[in-house]
Amino acid sequence: MLKAADVMTKDAVTIRGSATVADAVKLMKDKGTHTLIVDRRYEQDAYGIITETDVVYKVTAYGKDPKRVRVCDIMTKPCIVVNPDLGVEYVARLFANTGIHQAPVIKGELLGVVSIRDILLKGDFVEQPKEVVLAERIQQAIERARTICAEKGATSTECAVAWDEVEELQAEASHQKAGKLYETKTAFESYCEENPDALEARIYDS
Repeated sequence: MLKAADVMTKDAVTIRGSATVADAVKLMKDKGTHTLIVDRRYEQDAYGIITETDVVYKVTAYGKDPKRVRVCDIMTKPCIVVNPDLGVEYVARLFANTGIHQAPVIKGELLGVVSIRDILLKGDFVEQPKEVVLAERIQQAIERARTICAEKGATSTECAVAWDEVEELQAEASHQKAGKLYETKTAFESYCEENPDALEARIYDS
């Protein structure tokens, strides 16, 4: 799975909160960007963000003079940030859940900016949709669990651990499909119908 670091725009353009909106607009035009990251004032400070939407909705729409309005007056701070190791699918879900279109990518320091456009143009969701990849991983985990259980026994700890992995993947699939499992029964429930003693092995010391 691609990560935020794989699709982000590395050249994040920054601006100070004390700059005017007119300065911000000029910088956006000069750099050909829709988003500016507002610099921290000190190490423990939070990053902020100002977008072209902020300018249009909060300044232009009310006829305000952009030379008299400061970036700090219309920015979002603290802003939602993305870890560079976060999978692109989860970045997309974060955007969907919060209604944002872009976010700075930060791990100790500012690394870049990831946007909906980055996900659309650089993501691999067309070639490798998560639903399909996850279904393949589940099938592989089921086959692995059955092999382990055949070798170690249906009541062994190794068997139980293998089915735990299957159920974790199926839980992820359930969440992916808004609460609908791929099957009416889980793979482990089907296995327990064949091997009733296996259920007892789920109670084991970790």
